[in-house]
Amino acid sequence: MRLVSPLLKRVLYPCLAQTGFLRRQMGEDDLCVVTYHGVLPRGYRSPHAALDGALVTADSFRRQLRFLKSRYNVISAQQFLTWRQNESTLPPRAVLVTSDDGLRNTLTEMLPILQEEEVTCLFFVTGASLWEKPGMLWYEELYLMLLTAPDWALSLDLGAGAMQSRLGHVKTRHSVWWSLVKALSGFDSDKRRELLENARGQLRLPENWNQPYMEDPVQQRRFLLLSLTELRQLAAAGMPIGAHSLSHPVLSQLPSPVAWKEIAESRSALASALGEPVWSFAYPFGDPAGVSERELEMAARSGYKCAFLNRGGRFGRGVPAFAIPRVHVTADMSLAEFEAHVSGFQQALRRRLMGPEFIPAAAVHS
Repeated sequence: MRLVSPLLKRVLYPCLAQTGFLRRQMGEDDLCVVTYHGVLPRGYRSPHAALDGALVTADSFRRQLRFLKSRYNVISAQQFLTWRQNESTLPPRAVLVTSDDGLRNTLTEMLPILQEEEVTCLFFVTGASLWEKPGMLWYEELYLMLLTAPDWALSLDLGAGAMQSRLGHVKTRHSVWWSLVKALSGFDSDKRRELLENARGQLRLPENWNQPYMEDPVQQRRFLLLSLTELRQLAAAGMPIGAHSLSHPVLSQLPSPVAWKEIAESRSALASALGEPVWSFAYPFGDPAGVSERELEMAARSGYKCAFLNRGGRFGRGVPAFAIPRVHVTADMSLAEFEAHVSGFQQALRRRLMGPEFIPAAAVHS
């Protein structure tokens, strides 16, 4: 049985939310961190729903922020940091808002709503936003490539043998995509770009296949990353910025020297570009398959003060500094399901049914 079944989402969660039960699940000293991955621009039409599952509409984002402000206490990143350093306390039922990846819509769609609601958000960006000619996230580019391509066979030489697949149904393409994301994450960004170009050629796509996404204003806001100028505008608006690696790979798939570079150099390069210290890191993808003890230790040695995962729920002061859980907000979350995650109820239910979540041993001692 799926953990979040239609019965839970449509019947149980709304009932529990209406009675105030969910809100009462969060202790006075508990904290929850929520993370977004962008807000869909108005007028955008999705090429495939799975591609946009991590982004929310502007109306949903505004509704969720207003809900948090009315039921919980939304805190700033600075409040979170001083609390982590045992220099302050937090208000009861505190919530920190974060956002990963640094898509252009974080500036054009998210920022105006944040300012309207007087909420600050901790934004995590990749090394791609340290240039004035940003592109797409490489794995979204790959997804669009596979969706656009005709039914051709694909064979990529990945060093330890060729990865061969034949594209067919959309579900097959999605499976091929995720296999390629994991495989291509094992290379540095230059080699990964070379392999992506190789894939484009094999799929018989023209060099300008992505022109609609690069030139249409609505598509730009959905798919392009922030430029350095835009990133500085976000920071100038009072939004704190953290690092999200140089190129957004699945870090656990990388050789140690490359993983170290992704983690450590993203901090130093971002600090240099913004002219201010960078104290926080968010692991790309951030799930147990993508984050091992090695990555947690590297984040600790790189000079960060804390690092965030991409799953979990509420927590207290004793949570490991380099394995801080977050609620991953998705496009299909109702407001009641959103509160079930924020309050920690969904996390408690998951533990009851499936056992405790795995936390790398290194996190316990950080």
